[in-house]
Amino acid sequence: MNKMQNFICGGSTLNADTKVCLSVIIPAFNEERRLPETLAVVWTYLTAAIPEFEILVVDDGSLDNTAKVAKRFAADHKGVRVISYQPNRGKGRAVKVGMQEGRGEFMLFLDADLATPIEETGSLFKQLASGYDVAIGSRAVCGSQLLVRQPWYRELGGRTFNLVIQLFALPGIRDTQCGFKLFSRRAALEIFARCAEDGFGFDIEVLYLARRLGYKIAEVPVRWRHVGESKVRLIRDALRMFASTARVVRHHRGIKAVTDESCRV
Repeated sequence: MNKMQNFICGGSTLNADTKVCLSVIIPAFNEERRLPETLAVVWTYLTAAIPEFEILVVDDGSLDNTAKVAKRFAADHKGVRVISYQPNRGKGRAVKVGMQEGRGEFMLFLDADLATPIEETGSLFKQLASGYDVAIGSRAVCGSQLLVRQPWYRELGGRTFNLVIQLFALPGIRDTQCGFKLFSRRAALEIFARCAEDGFGFDIEVLYLARRLGYKIAEVPVRWRHVGESKVRLIRDALRMFASTARVVRHHRGIKAVTDESCRV
């Protein structure tokens, strides 16, 4: 049993009501083409690394055969579940549904394009082992590796966006949008129960709530590659996320802030 297995399943970590070490949530909208390979990679890695796990594919109102492809894989692979609903609500809603349905003592969500490799899970678990409640993959801290970079205008837009987010909502967190985040079960259930943002801005709400509720956040360098088929549209989604950030701060400002103990590692 490797170090990650020892941490996840050792001692009194497992809850008798769940008996699942890790839930992996994959939000999916029109992902019929790349989902089979993604599921195969994730399932193979988890089978070797985690004694008890589950994969939840949350089909967010897809218009293609995403649900059918996922169910076909689930039929032949233990621990895979598919949740489908209509109509499309947004990535934030899909992740929230997965977090609330997951049975794991730890909850990870990752993007269907595997822009951050599943093998980076171990780096996030190390931070939970050292006392953090939330560990987020980051492309912007020392030690991160951008294997395939975004076009320059996307990188510039991303940096500008993050500076604004740091100024108004999340000072000190340099990358809120990397789709690779790990939570303790307690943190996940409390945070996502309060979430109202359905779109791409949900990451900001999740981290803002985590801080306000007193959960410790570790920002962890990871490997990452730009995927050309990303559904993000720079100007449109930046404007939406700025609006989302304003709503988040306004909606949750009544929660008494706890001293921030998040850090970069």
